[in-house]
Amino acid sequence: MDTNLPAYRAPAETRIGHVHLKVADIPRALAFWHGLLGLDVMIQGPSVAFLSAGGYHHHIALNTWESLGGTPPPEGHTGLFHVAILYPDRASLAGVLKRLRDAGVALEGASDHGVSEALYLRDPDGNGVELYRDRPREEWPVDEQGKMTMYTRRLDVGALLAEA
Repeated sequence: MDTNLPAYRAPAETRIGHVHLKVADIPRALAFWHGLLGLDVMIQGPSVAFLSAGGYHHHIALNTWESLGGTPPPEGHTGLFHVAILYPDRASLAGVLKRLRDAGVALEGASDHGVSEALYLRDPDGNGVELYRDRPREEWPVDEQGKMTMYTRRLDVGALLAEA
């Protein structure tokens, strides 16, 4: 890969459109992504499902094209760290946390990053999932020069759950 190219900046309006996840079993994956997290099934076939929120064509695609009956990748290998789902507000994040708790789904972590609050877990195929909400921009932490900073602190899950 040539790294001596001229500088380039993606347009400010650029967004991550969707993520395709390799899964072992479509019905099991749908039980998590649709049944538990509430994403709408837009299209479903025997080896693929497209899910979204708000009627978009798809935010998450699940497929078994190269992974039918497969196992999660072993620790220490490259691959997707997690897919992040942005919730519109703290109450929505609290609602999905309550749903996870009620379903007996364990969190791997819960962090306050200053700019956001995040919950971390795994889907049934071992894919990392981050469920988060952004704080309003005017609440983001800044340093002495006014530049945005971030940190990782323990999120008070009890206080978040109380808002559900």
